[in-house]
Amino acid sequence: MTTTPRTWVVGEVVTAALLNQEIRDQLNSFFGGWTDYSGTFVWGAETGTAPAIVNGSIVARFLKVGRTVDYIHRITMGSTTTYGDGGSNGNYYFSLPAPPAASWSGHKTQFVIWRDESASINQHGVGAVSTANHANGSLRQISTPNTASAAFWDSAAPFASLAASDIFYHAGRYEAAA
Repeated sequence: MTTTPRTWVVGEVVTAALLNQEIRDQLNSFFGGWTDYSGTFVWGAETGTAPAIVNGSIVARFLKVGRTVDYIHRITMGSTTTYGDGGSNGNYYFSLPAPPAASWSGHKTQFVIWRDESASINQHGVGAVSTANHANGSLRQISTPNTASAAFWDSAAPFASLAASDIFYHAGRYEAAA
């Protein structure tokens, strides 16, 4: 899909291929299904040892219409999932499916839910879209109702200790660079 419509020239012969490219394909992008990017999704750490999902699971899907990107992530911890160094040195980030527009970087409008299954505790907040850490940009840091400012996502926050069956849910919308 292109974000700039074709400029037609007087007297140009309109072919089926041009019509398909300029009209059909553009309309199809509005009605297309969500795309899975679980295989290229990155759960990383800004510094230190990154976490590893191992026998947990990651579901990462997105829908891009024009420059608007809607995404969802569900990361379920497994019994052999490792959580990196922990503490503020491990600040987690989660890759996005498409690079964000420069004007969008730093905006804290992405909805996030954490679920501590072992303690039946939910936490929610917002994440910031960043152009740091990953080629496609990333979702990083949080603000929650319990904190006045952004805190770190790591093995100690928002829960004291992550365990098997704990879940991170993320859902958001942002403007892509292209």
